[in-house]
Amino acid sequence: MTVHFIGAGPGAPDLLTLRGRDLIATSPVCLYAGSLVPSALLDHCPPGARIVNTAPLSLDEIMAEIAAAHAAGHDIARLHSGDLSIWSAMGEQLRRLRALGIPFDITPGVPAFAAAAAALEAELTLPGLAQSVVLTRTPGRASAMPPAETLTAFAATGATLAIHLSIHRLADVVADLSPHYGADCPVAIVWRASWPEQRIVRGTLATIVAAALDGPGRTGLILVGRVLAAEDFDESSLYATGYDRRFRPQTADSPFAGPSDDAA
Repeated sequence: MTVHFIGAGPGAPDLLTLRGRDLIATSPVCLYAGSLVPSALLDHCPPGARIVNTAPLSLDEIMAEIAAAHAAGHDIARLHSGDLSIWSAMGEQLRRLRALGIPFDITPGVPAFAAAAAALEAELTLPGLAQSVVLTRTPGRASAMPPAETLTAFAATGATLAIHLSIHRLADVVADLSPHYGADCPVAIVWRASWPEQRIVRGTLATIVAAALDGPGRTGLILVGRVLAAEDFDESSLYATGYDRRFRPQTADSPFAGPSDDAA
């Protein structure tokens, strides 16, 4: 018996990984975060599977469901939205499973920030503008932020920011970031990236609060950075003519010009 933690992706049912789909299909029990995981994913469950929406459950109640399945020898598909490596509340479940000696494995999923970038048709790391993406959030009731992890600290780097779980504090986000990025810095908000009801609002730090006034009150991801509207940026050296690389040596004396791996 194994608990299969599965990143269910950002919302679109076909953004589930093949591994995740196959694990769901072979698990007699499915625990899913019903507030964010689309119900269409449950179509992969086998006939007669026990399907439990964990949204109204406490951690103790979730662990009781897992313990009961473990006692019966049933594999569990444990679905969380997006990818499990960030803000999934998986860590506390794994800690309890380790203490109980219950085996588990983890299947990654498509994260919300990647789905949002795709919806915006944007690369978040452009040469000469930004080569880092900071995934962060503002303080909330469920989790406080460590003292050193502030928006102003991250803004000082000039990196592209993907700010989760913070749409309700948009005005505060703008106030923190404007001194570092400038009022004209591009901002985009993507609500429910990849869902049928996906919505996008674009603006700048000066205009985004007004532009987002009638937006949904939750599930919005805020992206901030010059990359969001840039056209004048350097091209990557990777595909540049004259760039010496293993798969395209430029001279006979290139260190990459020897026999290929397949030559032997």
